[in-house]
Amino acid sequence: MLVTIYGISNCDKVKKIRGWLQDNSIDYKFHDYKKHGCEELLIKNILAQFNFQEVINTRGTTWRKLPDTIKTLLDEKKAAYLMQDNPSIIKRPILEFNGQWVIGFDIKILATILKCHPRP
Repeated sequence: MLVTIYGISNCDKVKKIRGWLQDNSIDYKFHDYKKHGCEELLIKNILAQFNFQEVINTRGTTWRKLPDTIKTLLDEKKAAYLMQDNPSIIKRPILEFNGQWVIGFDIKILATILKCHPRP
């Protein structure tokens, strides 16, 4: 079983999920946007699973620093460019396992998808 985590290494939620996966003996690979980038194919895969509005982190500093003109005119195509240029704007973590994708860290959802009996 191999889970792929997409995120940024210094993100608290990413650290938390990596620790949880390790504590539950679940193998994973980590795709750090800062080191590995956020290529067009990855963005297309993410946006095939989620609406761009679910993926864009509107609570973070990257979003707050954007001009209002970008925020108000954002559509899927513009969001894809924004995600590629500013991967910090993508909600974290995003996980992929056997074609199933999850945003965030919800132990119940992860346990169901990964078919495990998690330690809290």
